[in-house]
Amino acid sequence: MDDSTVTSPATGEQDPGAIGQRRRLIIIGALLLGMLLAALDQTIVATALPTIAGDLHGLSHLSWVVTAYLLASTVSTPLWGKLGDLYGRKTFFEASIVIFLIGSALSGLAHSMLMLIAFRAVQGIGGGGLMTGAQTIVADVVPARERGRYQGLFGSVFGVTSVLGPLIGGFFVDNLSWRWVFYVNIPIGIVALLVVAAVLPGHLRRAPHKIDYLGTALLAGAATSLVLLTSLGGTTYAWSSAPIFILGAAAVVCGALFVWAESRAAEPVVPLHLFRNRIFSASSAVGFVVGFAMFGAIAYLPQYMQIVKGVSPTISGLRLLPLMAGLLTTSIITGRLVSRWGRYRIFPIIGTAVMTIGLYLLSHLGVTTSDWLSSLYMLVLGAGIGGSLQVLVVAVQNSVSYADLGAATGGATFFRSIGGSFGTATFGAVFSNVLAGNLAASLHGLSLPHGVTAASGASPAALAHLPAAIHLGYITGYAASLQTVFLVATPFGALAFLLSWTIKDIPLRTTAGTVDPADTLAPTARPAVRTSDQEMERALTSLLGREQRREVYARLVTAAGIAASPRAAWLLLRVGQHPGISRRDLAGLLHLSDAELERRLTELMATGYVRALRAGLDEPVPLTEAGEQAFDALFRARQQSVARLCADWHPDQHPALGSLLDRLTHQLAAGREAPGPDLDYAAAGAGTEPRD
Repeated sequence: MDDSTVTSPATGEQDPGAIGQRRRLIIIGALLLGMLLAALDQTIVATALPTIAGDLHGLSHLSWVVTAYLLASTVSTPLWGKLGDLYGRKTFFEASIVIFLIGSALSGLAHSMLMLIAFRAVQGIGGGGLMTGAQTIVADVVPARERGRYQGLFGSVFGVTSVLGPLIGGFFVDNLSWRWVFYVNIPIGIVALLVVAAVLPGHLRRAPHKIDYLGTALLAGAATSLVLLTSLGGTTYAWSSAPIFILGAAAVVCGALFVWAESRAAEPVVPLHLFRNRIFSASSAVGFVVGFAMFGAIAYLPQYMQIVKGVSPTISGLRLLPLMAGLLTTSIITGRLVSRWGRYRIFPIIGTAVMTIGLYLLSHLGVTTSDWLSSLYMLVLGAGIGGSLQVLVVAVQNSVSYADLGAATGGATFFRSIGGSFGTATFGAVFSNVLAGNLAASLHGLSLPHGVTAASGASPAALAHLPAAIHLGYITGYAASLQTVFLVATPFGALAFLLSWTIKDIPLRTTAGTVDPADTLAPTARPAVRTSDQEMERALTSLLGREQRREVYARLVTAAGIAASPRAAWLLLRVGQHPGISRRDLAGLLHLSDAELERRLTELMATGYVRALRAGLDEPVPLTEAGEQAFDALFRARQQSVARLCADWHPDQHPALGSLLDRLTHQLAAGREAPGPDLDYAAAGAGTEPRD
């Protein structure tokens, strides 16, 4: 069969199953490259930060290299998702790659901290589109039955890049330049762009939206003003200065206008009525603080390793592995336990408690702390973070109505991401405010060399050439400042622990208990904005992907009450789903030879469901009246089996959910999974079933 796409006769939409397997794999590869770019840039820069700060003389504004990217990608994500739904995902996915590459190239060329921060924001805008586009396009090109496997694959990309990002960043700094942390995106992005342009269908599924431009702009203004206030106050400007008051006023005004705008928007960025739900409010608050701790730690732990301990950027990336190992391990374990037990409340309670202990332990990192002890501290912090994050999304999904499912899921991950922006900025503000005093106290009257100040900093290579006494005084003051950072973060962890007790534990719906692989494997991911239909489709395809074909078709035959083997039912569904299709095209769709299809249709003729076949492969497969009735019965049985998985959402009360179930049933009933070459329909008895 060729790789052309067709439209589903049942739904009027493009049928993902009609995209050739070779073409689909190429598309998935391009989407994974796009996802890799955005995921890598969240952590690859971490081990390059000390060198960047020294080369660009901007230690006091270092946190903004991370914050600008996080903030821009988080705020732009809802816009990318809705614009893609409205006007075509291919166009906006390509646009996001181009913007990301422009931001990457400019970041690599930056010659001042201000330039780098601005270009990182451009990069972040593109990164938000990469995240959203990659995760939503999958549903358009992958059949429902196979989707769960690909969702896990995308989550795995995040898991791998979370671990490898700091290592790759350190390798580039050691062997090339910190600028290659950004340049490496360009060849990867160009390949992704060319492949997407060549093979991605132009007419993917679209959905109507009313975009909340005003709310997005006001949210960006309020968040940026607050983050600027916390990072500039007490360092660049005195707390009593006019710029700080202006930023504070801007944050208050934008915040108030944002609330006003959201109360009137047709599709608000953050629906205000969700905050009346106690579980949503508590989970969002906990997620904010956990994101606060996670990204702040990832940004500042390499500072300790390279400046205080004097290791290379590559080694500092290796020493971050305990943090990532703890984070990923507990995230995966808690996800599986939630799915198995159907309870979730205990996990954020334990997770935030462990996270708080980890933050407190990190406040004891000093010049003489051993490597194994610092690794243990990071392992504890990572385990606490991983035990909390993705469970919060499950709690939110389980507590809201179907109409709010998409908005609530996006809101929960949105607050986690915004927390990361504030955490990195706050860590940076605390560090900058105490560094000068700690350096002065630890140097005991010794003077730093020309060009090295508390505000500008110095690269690890330059610090290594300082006189021994000055070097010891500098790293001692630096370590003391980092200790203050983690000590200040500890009460925030305790606050998250207290808030987690307010999350009510209610029995899980079947679909809500299906943890998204992207959440399990990708705790550092940006929010993926999905509608309620898209979020439900994700959960259902994950559940249905676990079905065994052997059992499914046996149950369908029994429920439909038809006189056919499960294998014959499999073929009948496919014949009925493609009325009028020629036998040659049907054979290609099912990956069978023409002769093989003819042989396997004999059982359907024997049961009276298919009329005698005419000569000629261009003729269709003619169903009898009994065959039409048997197909209808099978289809209804399949639709009921799908609907039972989301009965708690009351499909009869939500027309959109009913339409989703109808579309999903068509995709599943017409799935392209090919029977094995050894299956013999003619010899199949009533008890014989399709292979798994």
